Amino acid sequence: MNKLSKHGLSLFLAVFLAVVFIASTQRLKPLPRQTVAVEMQVALPLFVQVFMAAGDRHLAANIAAIRALVVSTEKMKPEDYAVLAKVQTDVSWLNPAHEDNYYIAFAILAQYGKVDAAQTILARASRMRFFDYQPAFFYGFNQWYYKHDPAGAAAWLREAALKLPDPDQQLTMQNMAARWVDKVQDTELAIRVVEALAKEARRPDFRKYLETRVVRLRQLQQLRIAAEAYRARFGKPVPDLPTLVTSGILPALPQDPFGFGFGFDQQGNIVLRTSPAPS
Repeated sequence: MNKLSKHGLSLFLAVFLAVVFIASTQRLKPLPRQTVAVEMQVALPLFVQVFMAAGDRHLAANIAAIRALVVSTEKMKPEDYAVLAKVQTDVSWLNPAHEDNYYIAFAILAQYGKVDAAQTILARASRMRFFDYQPAFFYGFNQWYYKHDPAGAAAWLREAALKLPDPDQQLTMQNMAARWVDKVQDTELAIRVVEALAKEARRPDFRKYLETRVVRLRQLQQLRIAAEAYRARFGKPVPDLPTLVTSGILPALPQDPFGFGFGFDQQGNIVLRTSPAPS
């Protein structure tokens, strides 16, 4: 075959392949295509991460933490957050004290439904970062806001308070813990927790304040017991607090030492008011 024939054959093949390529792309163009996401899609096994970091677990933690730090969360799908949670949980195992990791876990994971993963990361950070109050505080917040567990939240706030260097800051945190525990439906548990806070208080004025909160909780307990007695006697929930007196269940309503009084929540439970009742 001479050179002219070879050149013609090559040109023919090139044109033919170009036609096939164009025809194929035109045929595939209307079909749905899967986009290649650059976000969280894969969480590597821990041993692979350590191996790729030349056996340095802290370096492996840094690499994974950077991956979590730079991810564009607004482009992620719901299933991607499960991978992000796994990546960050792995970081907390490789280096529990990693500061960026627990910050991101608190800021992102909990609000996207990965509360358990966030709590695991924060608990590990709190144990390792004995000088840092924030992991315990963030854990308590998640326990209060997402888990609806004010008693558990108050316990974590008390732990956070012990890590604060300033006594006034400690008082603020302990006061917050006392306020959160007010929301516990088990008033006996709430009373025990606030009594423990009062015993730990170093300043007399703050101890007195907490003891007053105990009085208020005992009044709440009295009202709830009376409400149960009313239900047992009349077969229906008490419509308002004065009815506990007019029905003969209580001789008089307790007087809240803070002056806010008591009321009902949306479920009909008697609760502590945190502001004066509307006139």
